[in-house]
Amino acid sequence: MRVFIETTIPSYLTARPARDIVQSARQQVTRDWWDNHRHYHDLFTSQAVLDEAAAGDPSMARARLKLLDSLTLLDIHSDVTALATRIVSEQILPSDADYDAVHLAVATVHGMDILLSLNFRHIVNGAIQHRLRRLTRNCGYELPVICTPEELLEESK
Repeated sequence: MRVFIETTIPSYLTARPARDIVQSARQQVTRDWWDNHRHYHDLFTSQAVLDEAAAGDPSMARARLKLLDSLTLLDIHSDVTALATRIVSEQILPSDADYDAVHLAVATVHGMDILLSLNFRHIVNGAIQHRLRRLTRNCGYELPVICTPEELLEESK
């Protein structure tokens, strides 16, 4: 499958071990998927993901960017920006979630099968996905399946 990797994936892979049990479990599952299952898929990302991954602590940013280095970059062209703008202007996502809107638009416009994320606030969110599905369909696109590494582990076995 064609899988779009958004910023939370390399962030979880490079983060210091979490003390919170749920976060720690997500880190471990993400590491397992990355180490043992990613090769079953064609992986893609975008410049927006690279820009986000480059922010923050320089050593952590380098580690995130190194993980993304071998992924195919998808263009952020006018169709992508138009859809991202609609996602925000129709208040599906708040205006401060512009990167998340771009991730969703890139994966959708480029016809990805999966958008892999651990962003439960704006991306891996059933209520938001319902509204996104309606918008993307009205724009002539199909929203990719949005899931976590744990959900994709099951499909890779």
